Amino acid sequence: MIKRSEKSYLELWDEFKANMGRSKPVDLNETPSQRKKRREKLEANPEEWNKYYLADFCTSEPATWQVAASRRIFKNPEWFEVRSWSRELAKSTRAMAEVLYLTLTGKKHNVLLVSNSYDNAERLLLPYKMQLELNPRIIADYGVQQSLGKWEAGEFTTKKGVSFRALGAGQSPRGTKNDAKRPDTIIIDDIDTDAECLNKKRIKKKVKWIFEALIPTRSVSEPLLLLVCGNIIAKYCCVTELAKKADKHEIINLEDKNGNSTWPQKNKPENIARIKQMTPWSAYQKEYCNNPTSEGDTFKEITYGKAPKISSCEIVLAYSDPSTSNKDKSQGASKGVSHKSVVVIGFKAMHFYVYWVRLDQTSNSKFVDWLFEAEIYMVEENVDPRRVYIENNSLQDPFYQQVIKPLITEKNKADGVHLPIIPDSRKKPDKFFRVEGTLEPLNRNGYLIFDEKIRGNPHMVRMEEQMLGVSEDAQVLDGPDALEGGVWIIKSRTAKKTTTHRVGKRQNMKF
Repeated sequence: MIKRSEKSYLELWDEFKANMGRSKPVDLNETPSQRKKRREKLEANPEEWNKYYLADFCTSEPATWQVAASRRIFKNPEWFEVRSWSRELAKSTRAMAEVLYLTLTGKKHNVLLVSNSYDNAERLLLPYKMQLELNPRIIADYGVQQSLGKWEAGEFTTKKGVSFRALGAGQSPRGTKNDAKRPDTIIIDDIDTDAECLNKKRIKKKVKWIFEALIPTRSVSEPLLLLVCGNIIAKYCCVTELAKKADKHEIINLEDKNGNSTWPQKNKPENIARIKQMTPWSAYQKEYCNNPTSEGDTFKEITYGKAPKISSCEIVLAYSDPSTSNKDKSQGASKGVSHKSVVVIGFKAMHFYVYWVRLDQTSNSKFVDWLFEAEIYMVEENVDPRRVYIENNSLQDPFYQQVIKPLITEKNKADGVHLPIIPDSRKKPDKFFRVEGTLEPLNRNGYLIFDEKIRGNPHMVRMEEQMLGVSEDAQVLDGPDALEGGVWIIKSRTAKKTTTHRVGKRQNMKF
């Protein structure tokens, strides 16, 4: 009886064989000298080598950063790199192309492919075995690779003497010598699991195994390629710990900091928009932005309620953050996960009400549209006076003056509307401590309320998830940060109104 794992393997094998049958055929009229000349030309250009020998995988032109990544690998025989490339950016496929190129051209000889389990490692090794066994172009140019000896799913050695072995985390890597050659290539792929990332002890144990058992299988005198392919799926995981020791840790998200596709040749804006529409914000951040969000330690829940008519509030304002700089501990902006935000807040009877929210990764022009939409919302709700604040510290001012302000002026003229914009030049301390100090007491005591009417709105969903994810090491705090900015201004204004003492009148003060 075939085991489930064996059945899955056979199904994958049949699928690969079917795809291989659709590869471009070999030119049978080519002479040996022509073949040799063409092969040498391809070997001199690895990207063209990929397109010819791995045509089934090269369905899109590579991104410049993918080409640069491969150049690093080929330039440095001794190299340790961690690739935190988003889903759909071909980190495993490119690693396979690089390893096949290095082994078929005689530069590497003993490959270990390591994953979170043996079954997963064997599954990841399958495309390598398939290419070496069935790819007609590889066979024509590099000879038959399948040997008569060991040629199994999880371990095989080519006729040229190159060995490949699948290894699950925690397994003994001993006995991995290929004759006198120790492993000179270790590919660690998909090493983290969600379950293990919930337990730091399990992660520490696995990292210890990598550094104390796996890597020492190498030769001290021969160069080692150690390539780790894995997203940052938790704030503390094997990938984050391995990255601390790597020569290079490259983080590439599905979108860049401006919301553009990082691999536009493959992933079109409409496709990305569809993914974002179908996927919860937290899941999208984790799988496509290397930004795992989890329950924070500041806000356990937020409060929705029936807000009073906004025109009845004592103070109403809109506060906005163009997210153009980030001098706080959070590195969200540099990782392409910063969000622009606009919130409309009302204050009445000691309560702060959030009536309107816009929060997303978007363009500068769309952000300016939000400012006018917030103004229109307040006009329609008979709010008077109205104020629209924009965060504009010293780091942001050049961007405000050169980009945002001209866009506002242009829209003022086009729409015939004067936007009452007020730059907020407050010198702000660390983002987390501002959010915690200003908003947490209000939220805990029931004085911060989100209007029931905006529950479920996509922008409010992002705001809620960012609020619940607030912690000192959170990467994305842009929504809560904008909210804090507006609340702080309101508190400052109300504090001035409630001050009763005057300079020179201390003798009349009563305690």
